Amino acid sequence: MAAIRFILGCILSLALVFFSWLGAQQAQASCGAVSCFVVIGSQQQVPSAGLLTVNAIYNYTPMRLLDGTMGVIPGLDQGNRQMILDHHQEVRTITQQATLDLNYGLTERFGLQLTIPYVWRTHHHIDGLGEDGANGEGQSTNFSANGAGDLRVGLKYNMLPTLRSMVVLGFGVYLPSGNTHAQDNVGNLMESTSQIGRGAVGLNPTIYQTYELIPHRINQFSSASYRHTFRNNDGYQFGDQWDFNGGFNLVTVPWLVLSSQLNYRYMVHDNFSSSLYRSATPADAPDFPGEPVVIDPTIKNRAVPTTGSTFLSFSPGFNLSLDGMIDSAWTRMTSVYFFAAIPIARDSNNSLAQETSYIFGLTRSFQMTNPS
Repeated sequence: MAAIRFILGCILSLALVFFSWLGAQQAQASCGAVSCFVVIGSQQQVPSAGLLTVNAIYNYTPMRLLDGTMGVIPGLDQGNRQMILDHHQEVRTITQQATLDLNYGLTERFGLQLTIPYVWRTHHHIDGLGEDGANGEGQSTNFSANGAGDLRVGLKYNMLPTLRSMVVLGFGVYLPSGNTHAQDNVGNLMESTSQIGRGAVGLNPTIYQTYELIPHRINQFSSASYRHTFRNNDGYQFGDQWDFNGGFNLVTVPWLVLSSQLNYRYMVHDNFSSSLYRSATPADAPDFPGEPVVIDPTIKNRAVPTTGSTFLSFSPGFNLSLDGMIDSAWTRMTSVYFFAAIPIARDSNNSLAQETSYIFGLTRSFQMTNPS
């Protein structure tokens, strides 16, 4: 019991520390950034009672414009609550994320999960179309930021624990702990979608299922999750996100498991509480280049037109059990894995789209209490 109280105390303390970092700032423009997503069984399952499973994960996610898209999107001046249509042009975003994922078995059926991300992000776009430059061509703008992202705390319940199958229901809460005040290279605060954190609480129910088709040889798995993020203090609300995944694992030898899965993500339009403007065009001469033109001065909730997307990928990978290869204290209950998420179909709504992404990870388990 002392070990359990110690672990729960550490997890709650970390949550309080991260929550105390909350801050909401102004931003300008409307760029996009996502993270690679695949199913990692040790993240989804409920460890046995007293077992702590630690995942250290790194993923690399580049984004670019798809062929045939221009990448001209609205600018969001969150300080003045203005959405400016056709205000800048996307070029590229690269997101790197290191995640510490902790799963602890409270009982044989209930588990506690704490996920702590650290994010590095770089972004490039052409800002101020119709406003900056001799011919309204805009200004090349770069952005880079790094820091702890939004902390997630979750509880999981294994409702069908059998020798061959498992069904796990989960519910997580994202705490607005990530940085929301990073600036671009000219000193302007970047938009919410490029920031490390979202600046608002998020709710995240999940379900995970697995079944051994051939015991100790082939197993099938699937999962689904939903994320709802509330509106932040800048009037910005990220659209709801749905993830659906399914795949198979093949045990080739006891220490090598090959995996293949399909991953589908659907993201609803973001929403911004603002007035509506448009960038100046040559038809507005002699006020071109010039200030944005008012369309509707009323501040109200508006869908951000170039947000929302669909993404389908095929993700092959493998899991290498180190304790199956080398019997030592350093490799016991330890494995490493790798996945590549290869796009099959995607619609980025004229904004940046996710390219092939990569995930590297290490899993190690620790028996914190003596099993009964």
